[in-house]
This record gives sequence, C-alpha cells and structure tokens, in this order.
Amino acid sequence: MSERRYNKLKLYAAKKEKTMTQLIEDWVDRLPSLENGDSSITPGTEQP
Repeated sequence: MSERRYNKLKLYAAKKEKTMTQLIEDWVDRLPSLENGDSSITPGTEQP
C-alpha cells in the first residue's frame, strides 16, 4: 500500500474513531457472498 493511501486510511479511521483494521473488516464484510458454482478461485485453491 502506498504511503499516501496508508495515511489517508489512518486519518479517516481517526476521524471515525475506529482502527484501520475495523474499517477494513467492515469493508470486507460488505462484499457480496460468492454463489456456489462461481468460476472464481476459492481460498485454498490458488494455482501457481
């Protein structure tokens, strides 16, 4: 992550009175769930 993005996230987290980890976890939790049969690679099945 660039220093600019890191600092932007850090400042935003402070303004929202959250940790950077909390912001990232909140964002990840908002991602749509993958449906069964999705052709994307699932965790643990990455190909080299």
